Amino acid sequence: MMKSVPPAKTDVSRSRWRDQVGDLFERWSFLMPSILVLTVMLAYPIFYTIEISFASFDIATFGAGEWIGWANYEEVIGDYRFWDSLQVTLIYLVIALPLQVMLGFGIAFLINAEWWGRSALRALFIIPMVVAPVVAGGMWRMILDPLWGIMNYWMGLAGIGSLDWFGDPKLAMAAIIIIDTWRWTPFIVLIATAALLALPKDVFEAAKIDGANWWSTLWSVAVPLLVPIIAATFVIRWLGAVKMFDIVLAATYGGPGKATNIINLFIYEEAFRSLRFAESAAMAVIVLVLTMVLTGIFLRGSRKLEELF
Repeated sequence: MMKSVPPAKTDVSRSRWRDQVGDLFERWSFLMPSILVLTVMLAYPIFYTIEISFASFDIATFGAGEWIGWANYEEVIGDYRFWDSLQVTLIYLVIALPLQVMLGFGIAFLINAEWWGRSALRALFIIPMVVAPVVAGGMWRMILDPLWGIMNYWMGLAGIGSLDWFGDPKLAMAAIIIIDTWRWTPFIVLIATAALLALPKDVFEAAKIDGANWWSTLWSVAVPLLVPIIAATFVIRWLGAVKMFDIVLAATYGGPGKATNIINLFIYEEAFRSLRFAESAAMAVIVLVLTMVLTGIFLRGSRKLEELF
């Protein structure tokens, strides 16, 4: 014969189940406002852009018109200007990102050494981060001005001739990289400083006892311990760098010619100046997919480095 479950135990189980459901409902009730805001602010624009990219754009309703399938993507892929702007963006990323990461961790290692005035220097490094990108671009445009900029004045005192920073295509890209490095290297310095402070002190003390100099300690002790942090910092900075727009807009506006016409500026120009919203939406979707794929590769690489070190 089957044993019957006592009513008291059944009531306890039901009460426990109701408590768990009530607790779960209470937690989700606190999360729902944030989820709704994120859905409206993030998900809706993405789906709206995808919808426009597969249709003709109706300027009257400012929305998707007739469904045309992959026609916008075919037009974008056949547009050499799109690939040129991607190439310009790639040049910027390949040079700027490694430079910023190396400078950030190098400076962090220097300012974490024991010397007078390092606290004040740490505070000064925060200043570029709080400057608005448009302000930073305009300020550096004045500093690098070929006629009355202070940079050419200092170079003249050093015996170097005046450089046309925004008239020469190669120098214009260099100027963009300098401005972006000035603004974002302090961010990496802060991350690297926190990582250095979290490293075990006994390892550095053992290296000092063994007679390791400054360079040996940096290259053989600190860098191997920091490799996972360096990889994660690179991914974080990559996600910010692919959105580069406002500094170029304020400093060069994509010039001279198309030398600094990065992909985000090109999409902006095509959408809001040429009114090619559907084609621009297709470009944005392509860039989003490429960014997601590369981010996935970088994240996988960072995990491999974490396992290795």
